Amino acid sequence: MRDCDIISLHVPLTNETKHLISKEMLALCKPSAILINTARGNVVDMDALAESLRDGKIAGAGIDVYEKEPPLPLDHPLLNVPNCVLVPHVGYATREAFDIRIDIILGNLN
Repeated sequence: MRDCDIISLHVPLTNETKHLISKEMLALCKPSAILINTARGNVVDMDALAESLRDGKIAGAGIDVYEKEPPLPLDHPLLNVPNCVLVPHVGYATREAFDIRIDIILGNLN
């Protein structure tokens, strides 16, 4: 965590990974670090992340997964954090991803 410029999470949610990224883990990050979570929402302690972002302990975050599916409650800790990009669990929905899926489907039809 101390050496990472970008931390990109790709783990399942298990008992071992719940809040894997905790206040303590975030405290290890350098101020220029960026956290990307496209894994599962509860892998990150969202309150701790919001605090770290507000306090400048990390530079930014990109979040595509949440504790519960969007819409997020109005009091969600990340909604008013300016250095955080929130997307509604559609990070996979790129033109390239759709093209690949179409190719897979067409291949399965043969």
